[in-house]
Amino acid sequence: MSLDAERFMGLAGFRYALRQFVAASEHINRGAGITQQQYQAMLAVKTWPGESMSMKDLSEQLLLTHHAAVQLVDRLAKADLAFREPSLEDRRSVLVKLTPNGDVLLGELAAKHLEEMLRQEPLLTQSLKRLKRMGV
Repeated sequence: MSLDAERFMGLAGFRYALRQFVAASEHINRGAGITQQQYQAMLAVKTWPGESMSMKDLSEQLLLTHHAAVQLVDRLAKADLAFREPSLEDRRSVLVKLTPNGDVLLGELAAKHLEEMLRQEPLLTQSLKRLKRMGV
């Protein structure tokens, strides 16, 4: 499929708005002393049913190897943002939960991220509407 200038404009606008959001997200997280991956992990744990998740599920959600997820949780635990506990249903499984400090920090960061998403919303919406009108 060949793309015309209008479609390129829609794609470029959407990509620009996403990059603006990611740059703002990096700044927000860096200001809180955490990485993008740590924020994503905390968000994944918080939104998982029951507010805890297995290491396996975390690695799948973040597209990480099991070993990388373990290292990520190690860093979260060292910062008192998350902790591990054995699963009561499967003794081989380890669950990850947020600490009270992690829960508070995540709430603060999520509010800032939402504010930034809403700031980028006009360009995202405009770009998506442009693409949708053209059938892309």
